[in-house]
Amino acid sequence: KEFMCIGALPPFDHPHVYIDMGASNEAVCPYCSTHYVYDPALRGGADPAECVYRVSEDAAA
Repeated sequence: KEFMCIGALPPFDHPHVYIDMGASNEAVCPYCSTHYVYDPALRGGADPAECVYRVSEDAAA
């Protein structure tokens, strides 16, 4: 239940914020106000799957 919010995709992102939900099942990003809800059924993924952030090979180089 720890993750990083970057807002929108670069170049429209915000400073990377690390969020720890702790005992709660919900959290709100202090920069972009995105509301996150923990779902244990996702098992480290996202729904919809295209919401999983991946660094492209071009950006990593």
